[in-house]
Amino acid sequence: MTSEETIIEQALEILAARLKQISDVLSSPQTVRKYLIVKLAQEEREIFGAVWLNVRNGVIAYEDIAFGTLAHASVYPREVVKSALKHNAASVIFVHNHPSGSTEPSRADEALTAALKSALALVDVRVLDHFIVAGTEIMSFAERGQI
Repeated sequence: MTSEETIIEQALEILAARLKQISDVLSSPQTVRKYLIVKLAQEEREIFGAVWLNVRNGVIAYEDIAFGTLAHASVYPREVVKSALKHNAASVIFVHNHPSGSTEPSRADEALTAALKSALALVDVRVLDHFIVAGTEIMSFAERGQI
């Protein structure tokens, strides 16, 4: 493991510990953003993940749900619902990276977000946001009014 990889691993551990201590993730969105950027910025393929939250918006867990290629990750609503139920989550923040370097959501990203929101609504899990990470930049669907 290189010294850069070691530093990244240590940063992830520190940020993950901070993330777990947040009693209301909405009160500390910068910590969530920092964690997600450190977690996904260096990835060379798309990864789709979820930050599962309890009823008070406290972090239950971060989970990688799908791994893809340079430009696409196949995400299945059934698997996302199973994960939500496994964590007994009340809400979720989705995240995926764009190794291409652009934070602009594709039509497929928008359609997936809508499909997941509908599927999770059936089991009373709210989708609070969906972030796209590209390098050190991050885009929020909620901030754009797309959630």
